[in-house]
Amino acid sequence: MAAAINIAFEAPDNLHGLTPAQQRPIDLVHLATQTKGDKAVESEILQIFARQARGCLVAMTSGRSKVDVKAAANRLRNAAMAVGALRVAAAADLVETKGANDDALASVAAAVLEAEHFILKLAR
Repeated sequence: MAAAINIAFEAPDNLHGLTPAQQRPIDLVHLATQTKGDKAVESEILQIFARQARGCLVAMTSGRSKVDVKAAANRLRNAAMAVGALRVAAAADLVETKGANDDALASVAAAVLEAEHFILKLAR
């Protein structure tokens, strides 16, 4: 009996790992929580996010001032967190905190592209 209680209350193996929903470019569980499960709202929000992400990416890579790049990275990070695009948020956070070097911008571009493809697949 004591062994069963210990097993029941042990921390899960994935305590510090990503859940399957968080391994996708968009965490659909998070998005469903934000939209209360309304699929039409989810779709609209993802389309808005895709447009905003592309705009922020253009703003970060168009050779603007460091302040403009940091502001665009901040907007992208916040939007990504709102929809559950965790890789986009992490990449944008690096640009915001560490600066816009070529590797950081490439990471943001790759994460945005991955999220866009995922959103397009969902829209089919």
